[in-house]
Amino acid sequence: MEYDRIADLPLEIDAVSTDRLERETSSDFTRVTTVFSLSGPRDDDAVVGRGEDVTYETADHDRLAETGLPDLAGEYTLASFSEHLTDLDLFPGGAPDREVFRNYRRWGLESAALDLALRQNGTDLASALDRSAEPVRFVASTRLGEPPTVDRLERLRERVPDLEFKLDPTPEWDAALVDDIVDAVGRDAVRILDLKGHYEGTEVDTPPDPALYERVLEAFPEAVIEDPALTDETEPLFDDPAVRERVSWDAPIHGLADVEALPWEPDWLNVKPSRFGSLESLLETIDFCRERGITMYGGGQFELGVGRGHLQLLASLYYPDSPNDVAPGAYNDPDVGDGLPASPLEPPAAVDGFRWD
Repeated sequence: MEYDRIADLPLEIDAVSTDRLERETSSDFTRVTTVFSLSGPRDDDAVVGRGEDVTYETADHDRLAETGLPDLAGEYTLASFSEHLTDLDLFPGGAPDREVFRNYRRWGLESAALDLALRQNGTDLASALDRSAEPVRFVASTRLGEPPTVDRLERLRERVPDLEFKLDPTPEWDAALVDDIVDAVGRDAVRILDLKGHYEGTEVDTPPDPALYERVLEAFPEAVIEDPALTDETEPLFDDPAVRERVSWDAPIHGLADVEALPWEPDWLNVKPSRFGSLESLLETIDFCRERGITMYGGGQFELGVGRGHLQLLASLYYPDSPNDVAPGAYNDPDVGDGLPASPLEPPAAVDGFRWD
């Protein structure tokens, strides 16, 4: 088990601090996250481990800035620190709007603890897991605006000619727009189509539309199809085994039990560490996917700080050749700038802890 390689790593926490980050995004919303810094001793000096809380409600970050976190000072192993978090209310200012946000905050703290433990023990994640960091292939995830057009796709392709994409079809995607996308970037450049059929109560909820599903399935025959909603009207589109082999899951997945509860064993899975909450749950699911031959790819949550590097490093260690939705943060800026990094991302030559840079 991968988790067994790191579970007993000791760490000592002296102090905890938070840093609220904020930035406008290409999806027309203001993203707010909180970076956790756990500091502790190493020899005659002090080191800091960092993680990022990607909870989506700004109010939850504001309340955290007012209340602070429960006391985390002490000596632990990674496993006992995780158990300690289980007994704590990480939202002391009031319950979050969505229960999954508890996992997001917990991941921020567990990833910070992993970073600190590795640094205090003079090692890095690749070495601790006995794996090597490989170049990371990535796709650019972008919505097409309202009304949707291919303008942003064309601007991105001007900057990075070989760029591949993860796109979110919406009911406004008519046949003409689909043709425009094919003309602008080609069929093969669209690697993932996220139907967002399992979101509820969010601004990106997308109701199942059998006509839309059929349109994009036919237009992009090689693309991975993420999170379809299976209804009486849409499910027949996925009866063909060749279509089922293209289906991936994201929003419903918070641990191994959710993978095992899917309507069929998947060929693809979007691995978003923040959804799992704990390192143990994440690595248990990675173990399962590797054993079953399920192709994984990394997914992001508009991270503004160290969290994006965490995703890139995990992709580098476990699924570097997949269409990872872990593009550098500049791809999420409202305006398409110059100097965008091209895929694949080269791993850093030397790094300590749980860091990409």
